[in-house]
Amino acid sequence: MRLAFAAIATALALIAQPARAVQPDEMLANPALEARAEAVGRELRCLVCRNQSVEDSDAGLAHDLRVLIRQRIARGETNTQVVAYIRSRYGDFVLLKPPFKLDTALLWGGPFLLVLLGAGLAWRFYRRQPPVATPPLSEDEQRRLSALLDDGAQP
Repeated sequence: MRLAFAAIATALALIAQPARAVQPDEMLANPALEARAEAVGRELRCLVCRNQSVEDSDAGLAHDLRVLIRQRIARGETNTQVVAYIRSRYGDFVLLKPPFKLDTALLWGGPFLLVLLGAGLAWRFYRRQPPVATPPLSEDEQRRLSALLDDGAQP
């Protein structure tokens, strides 16, 4: 029984591997160049999917960019030259990790600004709330409370 469970778990683990969008016809024959192409593709954002790298996307534009990356690497360009070429055509948005500069300051600082804004609004909201005044206990409620407290004090 354990062997069957282990076999099923292994099969599921192999199936659950992330799907690769790179097609066999796109791959370079040289493993070192292919590794470089994959590294460059992981730095670049798919302009259609936006939350995936070019290597992980099935979009047509991502396919075109993968082919372009591999062509330029096969020609002998460095990774930096390939990224610079694609960046010159599509701008900083194509980079998954855009550089910090004036154009991207809001992108980098936006989450911090939202947290500060939320904290400021929460502080202002709770500061404006008047304290809730609790009315004093009536004589009947006071007697019941005393009786409950006296009963709880005895073992």
